[in-house]
Amino acid sequence: MRVSATRRKHAAAASSTTRTVVRPTPRTTSRTTSRTGRRAAGRTAGRTGVVLFTTAAVLSSAGCFGSSDDPSRHGPTRAGKTPGAKRTIVWNTRPSSIASLGDSITRGFDACSVLSDCPEVSWSTGTDVRSLAQRLLPATTARSGTHSWNFAKTGAVVADLPGQIEAAAARKPKLITVMIGANDACRNSVDEMTSTEQFRSTFTSALTRLRRDLPKTQVYVASVPNLKRLWSEGRKNVFGRQIWKLGICPSMLKDSEHLDAASNERRQRVADRVTEYNKVLKDVCGRDVLCRYDPAVHDYRFTTSELSKWDWFHPSKAGQQQLAEMAYRRITASAS
Repeated sequence: MRVSATRRKHAAAASSTTRTVVRPTPRTTSRTTSRTGRRAAGRTAGRTGVVLFTTAAVLSSAGCFGSSDDPSRHGPTRAGKTPGAKRTIVWNTRPSSIASLGDSITRGFDACSVLSDCPEVSWSTGTDVRSLAQRLLPATTARSGTHSWNFAKTGAVVADLPGQIEAAAARKPKLITVMIGANDACRNSVDEMTSTEQFRSTFTSALTRLRRDLPKTQVYVASVPNLKRLWSEGRKNVFGRQIWKLGICPSMLKDSEHLDAASNERRQRVADRVTEYNKVLKDVCGRDVLCRYDPAVHDYRFTTSELSKWDWFHPSKAGQQQLAEMAYRRITASAS
C-alpha cells in the first residue's frame, strides 16, 4: 500500500524528534555541578556542626574539658611532665645556713654575765657552745659565723617577728629557728598578756610573710618554755627570788614565795596561756610543709644547774646546750 508524500514527511519529523538528544554545553554542566556541590557541602557542614556541638556538650558535662587554669589544657612539657604536677618536698636535715629569731633566750641573756646578752652561747647560732649551727654546718663555716645570723632581741614579743623576718630575708638562710611567746606571757599582770586570738593572728601573718619572702626556707618553731616549771625550780634559790623582785616576768614570778590560792591561780593562768600559745604554734606551723614544731622545749624539766646563776630564770650555758640538743634532734629527724 502506497503512503502519501505528506504522511511520509510527518513520519520522518516524528522519528527525528524521538531520536534527538540534547547535549549540555561544558559551561552549563559546570554551573549545575557547582550548585549541586554547594548544596551537598552545606548539608554535610550542617550535619557535622550538629555532631561536634553534641559531642562538646557531652564531654563538657562529663568533666573532660579542663577549666581555663587547668594545666592539662596546655599539654605536657618537653620533659613529658604536666606543668601542674606536684613536686615532692623533702625536708633537708643538713641546711647550709641558719638565721635565728626570737627573744632573750635565743640571745643568751644572762648566760654569761648579769643582765646582758651573750649571743656567743645561743642555742641556735652560738659559737662558744655546741649550738645548732655548730652541729649542722661544716666546722670552718660554723666557726666563722658567715652562714649563721642571730636576729633575736631581748624583750621581743610575737609582734616583733615580722621585723626580724625582714632582716633575716636579706640573708636568704636555708633554715630559720623561732622561739617566741615567753614575753607575751611575761607581763606586769595576767590581764596584760597577749590574748590567744591576737597571738594566733600575729604569728599566722608572720609565718605567711616569711613564706612569701623565703618560699624555700625551712622553719623550726620551738615551743614556749614551761614558765611555771622555771618558777618552781628557780624559787629554791634565795638569791634568785630577790633578783626576781627587780621585775623579771612579774605575771609568773611576782611574790614568788607566796603559795596562797590567789597567787597559785595567777600562776596557773599564765601556765594555761603558754599552753594555748603552744597550740597556736603547732597548728599554724603544721599547715606549712617546710615547718617543724617542737614540743620538747616546753616539756623539758630544766634543773637548777641549767638556769642562769644571775637571774635563775633564763637558761645558763648548760641550759643553752640542752636547747641546742633538742632542736638538733627535731631538725635531723627523718620524718616530721
